Amino acid sequence: MSPLVWYDLFLFVLLFGVYVYVFATARITNLHKVYFLFHGLMMLWPFCQFAIVLSDNPGWQLFYVTLSFVAVSLLGSGWLLLTIFITGYADLLGKKRSFLLFTPAIVAAVGVMINPLNWFVTPLEGGYVERAYGPWFWFVMIVLVSYFVASLFILFGALRASDKSPTIKKQVKITLWGIFVLAIFAAIDALLNVVLRAWIPFIIPGLTSLGIFLSDLFFVYVIKRYNVFDLVSIAHEDVINTIPYGILVLDENDTIIEANKASKSVMDLHVGDCFDMEAFLGSVRVEGGSSQPFLDQYKKKENKLSQIEVIVERDIERHFILQTSPIVDTFQLPIGYILTLQDVSQERYYVKEMNRQNEMLQERNHALDRIRQELSEANRKLEELALTDSLTDCYNRRYLTQQLTHEVITNVHYKTPFSLLLLDIDYFKAINDRYGHVIGDEVLYRTAQAIKQSIRGTDILTRYGGEEFMIYLPHTERQLAQKIAERVRLSVESNHMMVNHEIGQVAITISIGILSIEDFEVEHVPDNPEGYLTQLFATVDKALYQAKQNGRNRIEFAELERGVS
Repeated sequence: MSPLVWYDLFLFVLLFGVYVYVFATARITNLHKVYFLFHGLMMLWPFCQFAIVLSDNPGWQLFYVTLSFVAVSLLGSGWLLLTIFITGYADLLGKKRSFLLFTPAIVAAVGVMINPLNWFVTPLEGGYVERAYGPWFWFVMIVLVSYFVASLFILFGALRASDKSPTIKKQVKITLWGIFVLAIFAAIDALLNVVLRAWIPFIIPGLTSLGIFLSDLFFVYVIKRYNVFDLVSIAHEDVINTIPYGILVLDENDTIIEANKASKSVMDLHVGDCFDMEAFLGSVRVEGGSSQPFLDQYKKKENKLSQIEVIVERDIERHFILQTSPIVDTFQLPIGYILTLQDVSQERYYVKEMNRQNEMLQERNHALDRIRQELSEANRKLEELALTDSLTDCYNRRYLTQQLTHEVITNVHYKTPFSLLLLDIDYFKAINDRYGHVIGDEVLYRTAQAIKQSIRGTDILTRYGGEEFMIYLPHTERQLAQKIAERVRLSVESNHMMVNHEIGQVAITISIGILSIEDFEVEHVPDNPEGYLTQLFATVDKALYQAKQNGRNRIEFAELERGVS
């Protein structure tokens, strides 16, 4: 047996060793185990080439030939699938596309296994060590070339794509070299051992196997160098893409080296683009004033976290908190930036809605305040009506009683002199009888007005009852009370009133009783304020009665009886 026979077995062992190495050292997910299927298909080719020569049984030789070309048929689809994973397009694979991807390879493999009418392979010299290929072989080759062309199309497309990171583009370039090496060796093998077989007296074994091995080394380099199947890297990318914040990673030249999906809703930038912070801030509205302080700090590249709120208007208006955080090396020198964009539109909507609700609440509170003021004014007016005599526009007896109940006690306690004047219109019944009650009411009103003009602002005038009026004079001793009473008497006496239905004037007089409390040596705070007040009223009423008895239109003084409280 020729030593060259062992060459294919040696390549098989090498490929198997690489297979075990990658499987043992690479942290992979179930999805990426497609590589190991692809690698296994590559291993079958050199193994079967070795087994064909080793066996003398034509049946086993045909089995190994069929197995090797089934592996090659499926190898093209595996290569294309792995290319899709490496370039980052795996998420585009659905059931329909996966079916279309594998259908040509499966058709080619089925034809190889059936070998109808020896369209695939025909034995020479009684076995399949020397063999002739039919039209199905070239169909298999066309399928393989189609897969390789599709792989090249995807790889070159990834190189031109703006959304692919520099890392993926480096992976693509190395993968293209692997395809180029395999294509060269497979083409040489087909040319020398198939096309020119009639003119070359010997077979050159292992060319395709060597090409497969060398191209696989390129794949292994990509896997180990860039951690294509690294679970941590995959998880890192998934985590970044699931974060609701927009994230941009910039290098020291402001070139985007990472951008998650959420950032696409804010800006139309991709990996490899240059991020211009000034242009970005110019394309949005800055909340709360100028963006210049933020921009100045950003340009300084200081090791500080800074943020600004911006409003982006696309389909809808959205608010974002833009934060910039430096990436530093071990010497704390900035080597890049991380930009995050947090969508706070909902929070701003809630704040705006809360402010609107607060404004409505304030308006309602103002309305309630107005209503309370109106109610207070109405209550005041009602209270005035309850405490005021509607005919004379003076306070009534109820008000006088309420006021004096507290004031008199205070005056006695602090020894403050005060006086009471009780006055009565003389012969008022005769006026009513002669002129009628309408004129009588007019006389009462005019008399009250004349009295008001004669007393002080601190004095309290009340209609005591009928034609009687009482005046409370605070801080007033006997002598001053007499002067005020005399002024009141003269004012009423000189107040001549015209009568509508009769030519002439109505002149009236009043009689006044005075009670002055100023000697507090014998006075003490009464235990019964209401009873004390009743005593005062009764005393001053006696003085008024005395003035009536003594001829009217005069003033009489009363003396309070002691010992009654």
